Amino acid sequence: MENKGTKTLETDRLLLRRFRPEDAEYMFRNWASDPEVTRYLTWPPHENVNVTKAFIREWIQKYEELSWYNWVIELKEIHEPIGNISVVRLNEETEAADIGYCMGKAWWGKSIMPEALGEVIAYLFDEVGLNRVAASHDVNNPKSGRVMEKAGMKLEGIWRAAGKNNQGICDEVWHSVLNDEV
Repeated sequence: MENKGTKTLETDRLLLRRFRPEDAEYMFRNWASDPEVTRYLTWPPHENVNVTKAFIREWIQKYEELSWYNWVIELKEIHEPIGNISVVRLNEETEAADIGYCMGKAWWGKSIMPEALGEVIAYLFDEVGLNRVAASHDVNNPKSGRVMEKAGMKLEGIWRAAGKNNQGICDEVWHSVLNDEV
């Protein structure tokens, strides 16, 4: 494997790119301030746009690290950020990554996140050379699991009481895909 950092990726409908300072208002409005979006996430809804600006500043600084993978999801149709997707854990020894994602509820159910996840998986396999990509979701959030399945991931199993999110300690449902399966 060879870390290559957060490069711009593109699909028919989406532009996956690095965050920019001007994305803060969109991020705050479209997903980061919404308790329904953050319900099963590990961070609380942002109280104001200054919280969002601080996150984005920190992320932008990390783009210098080639092992940092964090994309804003921009819907080409409206030229507006609607979510994000990132590698939340990278294990270089096993050439594996765990992915996390979230998106504004106005765009749920439109197969946007499976499209973004599929593109990120392809990049991590084809360009970075990873062997495994995995993701998990709270057992009470099965729609996130459906995103993983649509992106070609297979159910691995449930890790009981293994995670913690805004709902408290939770069972995690894990999905993965191996490079030789795509």
